[in-house]
Amino acid sequence: MMSLHQRPRLRTLLLLAPGIGFLLALFGFPLLTALFGSFGLIGKGSTFTLKYYDKFFSSYVMWRGLTTSIYYGVAPVAVTLLLAIGLALLLRRHFWGRKLFNGLYKIPMAVPSIIAALMVLTLFEQGGFVERLLLPFGIHLPKMVRDTWGVGVILATTWKQLPFMTLVITGAFAAIPDDMRHASRSLGASPLSTFFLVELPLAMPGITAAILLTLIGSMGSFAIPDLIGAPNPSALSVLMVRAFSEGNIGQVYAIGMVLSGFAILALLSYYALTSGAGTQKERTS
Repeated sequence: MMSLHQRPRLRTLLLLAPGIGFLLALFGFPLLTALFGSFGLIGKGSTFTLKYYDKFFSSYVMWRGLTTSIYYGVAPVAVTLLLAIGLALLLRRHFWGRKLFNGLYKIPMAVPSIIAALMVLTLFEQGGFVERLLLPFGIHLPKMVRDTWGVGVILATTWKQLPFMTLVITGAFAAIPDDMRHASRSLGASPLSTFFLVELPLAMPGITAAILLTLIGSMGSFAIPDLIGAPNPSALSVLMVRAFSEGNIGQVYAIGMVLSGFAILALLSYYALTSGAGTQKERTS
């Protein structure tokens, strides 16, 4: 016979079952399909094999693709983070045209990535619109599109991700009680000290969540690295599409699982950091 303290747990599991089942069907099934496919276990006459992973980890092109994907993920996030924090602090202030600005900066969220890439291509390519404007002053732009450092990719990704990160960080700062700021100022702290020592640590959970989500999105982006990224080395997302066009589906699955592994690793690191910070906060309180 079921004890009384077990009944609420069973009821909770039953209530959560539809949502959990939906998530498993929506995310778990494609992930398992990719996992089985990466080991050659999909299709007629399929047999277990490690050749796709062996090709990945023994290929210089794949390793360069992995480091390029990490770079295309980390570099734009670092730039976007600085701009997003500045925008979040600006939006806290009241100024003329604030409502209009609050709507305009969100426009990139509705623009497809391929349009953002074409915009950077049109504006910043050598001989493009910006350089033609600067030519009367004798100024020539350096190579910013399809360059080794991926400047064009960073520009396009930053422009595309900035509104989302700003929204999350703005909400994180808005959740800080005004009493915390007033208490810090009343104790003699300067506005700069209050920001770095009080506001920034309190907003860090929201900031790290924004970093995590934009990092995963940037690493998995295809259109921007393919159009304005350097032709060599190519990001893993570009190599996936090339493998798909060649009919090498198993290799596509293997590359996808490596990218998913890095995303899961970043997610676990985020949970470890946030749970560690929460535990330390409980101990100090």
